[in-house]
Amino acid sequence: MIEAQLRRWLDDLASRADQELAQQDAAREKALVHSRELIRLCAAAIREGHRGHRSQAEQLLSQAEKIEAEIQESLAPYPELYFAGYTQDALKELFEAQVTLALIGQAMLPPLDAVHMPLSTCLNGVCEAASELRRACLDLLRREEFAEAERLLAAMDAVYDVLMSFGYPDGITKGLRRRVDQLRGVLERTRGDLTNALQMAKLRRALEEAQGEEGAGEA
Repeated sequence: MIEAQLRRWLDDLASRADQELAQQDAAREKALVHSRELIRLCAAAIREGHRGHRSQAEQLLSQAEKIEAEIQESLAPYPELYFAGYTQDALKELFEAQVTLALIGQAMLPPLDAVHMPLSTCLNGVCEAASELRRACLDLLRREEFAEAERLLAAMDAVYDVLMSFGYPDGITKGLRRRVDQLRGVLERTRGDLTNALQMAKLRRALEEAQGEEGAGEA
């Protein structure tokens, strides 16, 4: 009697567990696909932003934001999947793209009241966005747009100053300390590049002025 009851109970448990795990596995597979697509779209949006293709960048970002909404909805019943590393990495890439494009284009930053991802993910995204600004600064230096390069360097400085104040363990901040350390190196290299470019431009102007005065004297 007890064995028959146990068997029925185990069969019922197995049936229910199989159904639940099958649903969770399907949600996981969908989340993986969404995460990879989200990362791809965000990388493409940042790339178009660096190229000055603002319209294309915004279109890609809009597609990424739609996928984020699908992730939020599909993983709502599965917090263990939502907070998994691959999901948060994808959301971090989205926030990075939003902040990077806003800073490059001097547009509105993402309203924090409308952010649905964990704020630790946002902090890591902001940190990587600041590092991403180095590429924009170098492009500006090549075009001798020094004022704009200085504006972006100031933005990088501001991000670093705020993020370095977070002293929580990595288990809480999800690796923020390591990213901030990396940002410090990126920031100092960019500052050095800007300083050298300004000095070279100043020297070139001085030489041009001297040559102009020499030519006027000979005339």
